[in-house]
Amino acid sequence: MKRFIYIITDRNRNNLHVGLSSDLMKTLQFYRDMPTLFFDNAQQLNRLVYFEEINNEEMAMERFKFVSTFTRSQKEKMIRSVNADWIDLTIGLTYEQQQNRTRPQMRPSFGSRLRATA
Repeated sequence: MKRFIYIITDRNRNNLHVGLSSDLMKTLQFYRDMPTLFFDNAQQLNRLVYFEEINNEEMAMERFKFVSTFTRSQKEKMIRSVNADWIDLTIGLTYEQQQNRTRPQMRPSFGSRLRATA
């Protein structure tokens, strides 16, 4: 089963929260639905800046424990190695998920075949 280790932050990058999830999109939706659960309005965790996908549950738990012990500077270095501008990665995940869902099945139309043989 796939597991995701992620780092989410607020708009000012004051807080870096490391998490572990089996459904990253559902977890991000939870953060959007409950914006003041962990922090006040000024520190809403709403920007996904880093994530890893791990296929083994035990390895994911070990990696989560390891990343959780990082200092802030170590986390920042890890984030900058893959996301130098701290762009919110949720947008790309949402787009990718929509592409996988709504991809039309390609099938030749009869009209184009008739025009090609005529």
